[in-house]
Amino acid sequence: MIIKYIGFLFTLLWSYTFIKSQSIFKKGSGILITLFVSNISWLTFIAACFYGFKNFSFYQTLLGIVVSIILVHLAFARISLYINSKFNDKKNLIMLKTAIEYLIIAIFAYYIFF
Repeated sequence: MIIKYIGFLFTLLWSYTFIKSQSIFKKGSGILITLFVSNISWLTFIAACFYGFKNFSFYQTLLGIVVSIILVHLAFARISLYINSKFNDKKNLIMLKTAIEYLIIAIFAYYIFF
């Protein structure tokens, strides 16, 4: 039972992390992330919630959902503070973010067409 609950929590954390990461990107790459990652992650999150309500008590499931959402938001806030402290010049940070976005678009295009 504990292994099932840990798997349930891991699935919630995993899917909500991808849902939250979609908000980081600009509209161009955000559309690709929304189409290919975020929609699947929403389905996974909803399926995990349904699985939790079916196999665990209401309070255990609700606690798992709330804790996973809080942990993801705290992790993103902490990572944001860390990244902002490492880059004194915001131009370098924006250039790195843009490069990562174009890399993601290129990876999606590669997997779609090849």
